[in-house]
Amino acid sequence: MAANNHTAVVEFVLQGFSGDPWLLVLFSAFFLLLYLMALAGNVIIVMAIGLNPSLHTPMYFFLTNLALLDILCTSTVLPKLLEGLVATRSTISYGGCMAQLFFLTWFLGAELLLLTAMAYDRYVAICQPLHYHVLMSWPICILLAGSVWVVSVVSTSVHTGLMARLYFCGPHQIRHFLCDVPTLLLLSCSPTVLNNVMIVIADVYFGVVNFLLTMLSYGCTIASMVRMRSAAGKRKAFSTCSSHPLVVTLYDCTVIYTYIRPGSGSSSENGKVFALLFTVVSPTLSPLIYSLRVKDVKMALGRVFACTW
Repeated sequence: MAANNHTAVVEFVLQGFSGDPWLLVLFSAFFLLLYLMALAGNVIIVMAIGLNPSLHTPMYFFLTNLALLDILCTSTVLPKLLEGLVATRSTISYGGCMAQLFFLTWFLGAELLLLTAMAYDRYVAICQPLHYHVLMSWPICILLAGSVWVVSVVSTSVHTGLMARLYFCGPHQIRHFLCDVPTLLLLSCSPTVLNNVMIVIADVYFGVVNFLLTMLSYGCTIASMVRMRSAAGKRKAFSTCSSHPLVVTLYDCTVIYTYIRPGSGSSSENGKVFALLFTVVSPTLSPLIYSLRVKDVKMALGRVFACTW
């Protein structure tokens, strides 16, 4: 009977932000603005790359994938968050919660892997330029990008499947504005040892290992840039590489902080702030960082807007 009661979860209650009406209005306007900026910025990046044949290179192919992931990631969280801010009570169905968990974990994992692939692309371009077209041929690029999506969806399928087998105790109030693995584990009446073990494995692989590989790639890249004799070559290499570490640092550190401690941390107010950084702020800033720091993107955007007007 207890097991049957536990499985009869119809919906969860999401804990949003301050109940002060004026603050809720302010939050609603602010998050709506960020959402529109994230959508517009990433769509423009995709359009600029797609409409300019000169940008049909591996670097911008990966950047297009990053923009698509940013659109999907923020769209998984922001509409429900905005709905909760204007509603008197923010709820999400059990199925909707599992779906949000699935897609959010999928896109977050894919983005972490993609940032590592982008770092490898810059490493090959600067450290082994003579072999670049062989090491980063289109079949290899497509294989890398496809692997990013596939590996991440396999991982999130495992986590979502393990979560779906758990029983949940009442009250079904999630101490967060979204459904993710750590917050749901806090509500479980079932043993969560296997879930916690799989989270640690995923954290180590997607977060720590990929972050270290990315930093190693950029360490080698910077060392190669320092050895360059041409000042123009250094400037060009720096312009194409300087933006990426900024995005990696902002994204990886916030995701690692949120997920590195299963069942804790992410349910606190700090957890909400960090979740906003990688689901809202990072997708909004990413197009600005790349468009301002990469000369080719700025020129492409100029041509797109010139054609529009």
